[in-house]
Amino acid sequence: MAIMRYIIMKNGQEVSFVEMPASHAYQLSALNLRLHKEIDKLTASSVPALPYAIAECDNVELHDRSISVQSGLAYMNQLEKDFASIEEKSYPLISLLTEIRALQAQLEQWYEEEFDM
Repeated sequence: MAIMRYIIMKNGQEVSFVEMPASHAYQLSALNLRLHKEIDKLTASSVPALPYAIAECDNVELHDRSISVQSGLAYMNQLEKDFASIEEKSYPLISLLTEIRALQAQLEQWYEEEFDM
């Protein structure tokens, strides 16, 4: 059975959880920090809102049904889609997309291996 970790995300007043394999959770937190460091450098008119990774935890027992738990792969797929849609002229967006796609590919492989067992 896979060991999962949860990254707590905050976007304004909204809180959500991203369920990640424990072996990859830190990578999502680090990627989130990197994206926040670089997102202000983007000059495109439409840049997606990016939540802040505010904490990681091993277990989550939610009592509020309005708070969502999203799989790490679903989160990465949406993140890749959002950043791929940015029409950036000045900043080399390709480096950010490369980092997003690298973690996305790792998660795809992890899920394939996990479900093959």
